[in-house]
Amino acid sequence: MIYIGNKNVMSYVLAVVTQFNNGCEEVVLKARGRAISRAVDTAEVIRNKFLPNVQIKEIRTGTEELEGEGGQKISVSSIEIVLSTKQ
Repeated sequence: MIYIGNKNVMSYVLAVVTQFNNGCEEVVLKARGRAISRAVDTAEVIRNKFLPNVQIKEIRTGTEELEGEGGQKISVSSIEIVLSTKQ
């Protein structure tokens, strides 16, 4: 499982490629809020440039409620992209 944050896309691509080279059959990319587009970019770069034998197995979206400053509830979108090697 790789949590997507504020690093550049290639940092996450390297992490995913390393996981697959170490023998993992599935890697899950998780992101919330503004990092969602970075997670999608990471998955697409992996599939199109580095590991063409990897496919997107599942995409899960959701909303998480977080407590902001002053006790306010804030809704934040989240995504999980499951990548796996083709069978």
